[in-house]
Amino acid sequence: MRLFDAHNHIQDERLLGDRGEIVRASIDVGVAAMVVNATSEADWDAVERLAASHPEVVPSFGVHPWHIAGLAAGWQERLVKRLRRRPSAVGEIGIDHFREGLDRGLQERVFLEQLQIAVEERLPVSIHGLRAWGRLYDLLRAARTPAEGFLLHSYGGPSEMVGGFADLGAYFSFSGAFLRPGRESRTAVFRGIPRDRLLVETDAPYQALPLELDPCKASRGLASGALNHPATIGVTYCGLARVLGINAEELAGQAERNFRALFRKLLRDPARAP
Repeated sequence: MRLFDAHNHIQDERLLGDRGEIVRASIDVGVAAMVVNATSEADWDAVERLAASHPEVVPSFGVHPWHIAGLAAGWQERLVKRLRRRPSAVGEIGIDHFREGLDRGLQERVFLEQLQIAVEERLPVSIHGLRAWGRLYDLLRAARTPAEGFLLHSYGGPSEMVGGFADLGAYFSFSGAFLRPGRESRTAVFRGIPRDRLLVETDAPYQALPLELDPCKASRGLASGALNHPATIGVTYCGLARVLGINAEELAGQAERNFRALFRKLLRDPARAP
């Protein structure tokens, strides 16, 4: 069973260990490709090094809303230059109304500038939205969105907004943290997401899985309470398949088709792209 991690941050220094070993552990459990998202200029180099060393890594470059303060002049030009150095997505970018102290006006300007870069460069985008789904929808509806599509990573919006986002080109990724007790309303939203827009992610090292949520014994001992590991993605596939009432193999086939549809321009094996 081939697995695809639509969104992670394995360059993050909190994820201890050799990055090559982390990628190999993911390959050992069936991961065929993973999108590794930068969050600021400070980690663009680390993400690029991962992509240069590991063909399974699809790099994504951008500025996360948590890191918009103090952007140095010319960051837009440097982002475009980085995106043109190798096949890359734009991300992680987005809007966050949960974290305190973030300038909402600046968030929107930085977000829209990066979205425009994605449109002009004809690249897919990975988008962060936290307690800002209505505003995010309004911004996307008023702007041009990339024809390649965009990912609403770890989608936490209401089911009523799925259709509108999908009409704009959205894909929706499911995080294993949604399987925690008390988040049944979050998982229920994914039953209404069009199957051809559904993806799976770890968001490693964020959104760690509790050990008890491993009915398929897919974590290989890597699930923990503090940090997530990208090789735990089998747990999320298994959990989401149960939520949807299908088997994990069926989900894996659909997720692969969707991953290839969204990131088709960036994969190292174009002969298998749709």
